[in-house]
Amino acid sequence: MKIILNQDVPNLGEEGDVCVVKDGYARNYLLPTGAAVLYNKNNLAVFKSRAAAIEKRKAEKRAASADLKQRLDEVKLHIVVAAGESGKLFGSVTSAMVQQELAKLGFEIERKRIEVATHTIKMTGNYTARVHLYENESSVITLIVESEADVKAAEKAAEKAAKEAAEKAAKEAAEAAPAAEEEKAEN
Repeated sequence: MKIILNQDVPNLGEEGDVCVVKDGYARNYLLPTGAAVLYNKNNLAVFKSRAAAIEKRKAEKRAASADLKQRLDEVKLHIVVAAGESGKLFGSVTSAMVQQELAKLGFEIERKRIEVATHTIKMTGNYTARVHLYENESSVITLIVESEADVKAAEKAAEKAAKEAAEKAAKEAAEAAPAAEEEKAEN
């Protein structure tokens, strides 16, 4: 069956494309959802009149995709999850978790566009995930999967070091204060 796409359909085409698909796919999915209309003279004339607007939207989508790709290529996500001493996770890192972390950074990306290598990550370490953008463009982001226990231990060590530094500075200030008072007294 010959149809004209009303919107972008993954693995089929973009808005305004004329495609030949199986009858059942058109009747049961594309036509009822409004993703496509039948190919006939009237519908073809409507799409030809909208051709300039469609091309403008495609150009805007390509530009937005290029900008998003540039920003995403620089992203390194730190994902903290519960893990055992050996580094094996209690659960796994999925595309939904990656989507949530990206949302915290201000990126609104659909979960189905995120492809986590080997589908799920089950060990701590460094991984990559691919984000599919417009057309054939995609971006690769770096995932750093860390154990909650390791992160908490590092935070405690940093707090202890900060506390020791503050105590040392206070001790040095206390020792320096009598010496400064003696100098004032001599002058």
